[in-house]
Amino acid sequence: MEPLGSHGSVRKTVGPSVSVVIPALDEERHLAAAIRSVRADAEVIVVDGGSGDASREVAAQEGARVLQAPKGRGRQLDEGARAATGEWLVFLHADTTLEHGWADAIAALPADVAGGAFRLAVDSPRAGFRAVERGVRLRLRLFALPYGDQAIFVRRQVYARIGGMPQLPLMEDVAFVARLRRAGRLAFPTVRAFTSPRRWERYGIVGTTLRNWSLLARYAAGESPERLARRYGRGSP
Repeated sequence: MEPLGSHGSVRKTVGPSVSVVIPALDEERHLAAAIRSVRADAEVIVVDGGSGDASREVAAQEGARVLQAPKGRGRQLDEGARAATGEWLVFLHADTTLEHGWADAIAALPADVAGGAFRLAVDSPRAGFRAVERGVRLRLRLFALPYGDQAIFVRRQVYARIGGMPQLPLMEDVAFVARLRRAGRLAFPTVRAFTSPRRWERYGIVGTTLRNWSLLARYAAGESPERLARRYGRGSP
């Protein structure tokens, strides 16, 4: 890992220290908003996977500590987590912003909570996305299975104990949550994680949902993340 730049930030929240890890690959358009949404309350680490745009420069200008790692979301997240100093780790996608109050929500969690995730909100006024959000809330109630776009968080000690983030080409968030559920109780604060609609716009709301279900079903049936990545490419979950 090679540090490219860092700037201090003043934390407004009194409570446990938090580190936010953001993996990036050609994300110069979205990074600034993601960093601004959390930098007042956390150490922010952007782990770049070899961007060809100005992602690293944008991150440094916005006050993040910038590291480089081989391309791959799981690998990048794990590199950032290992460099983090906070008592809590938050894994934030580069196209996602957290609602005000997110750090207070983490600080208020009981001692038996090992980790969790925030409430998904798609950053679009389209009515179809409200159905997507309701579906995610149902998934959480039934299966306690958040995806990475909900900004999964974990106590740093728990992260180390369960072996960290799986360095998989796909489904790293699902595999990580499976480890996390075995470590303790999960919590899902109502603070929202506003994520870009771009992946739904690429395949359509129905198409993206069916694609996600297919990925999850194949993974649950034992198909390897490597094979899934070759079949589907990098995508959701």
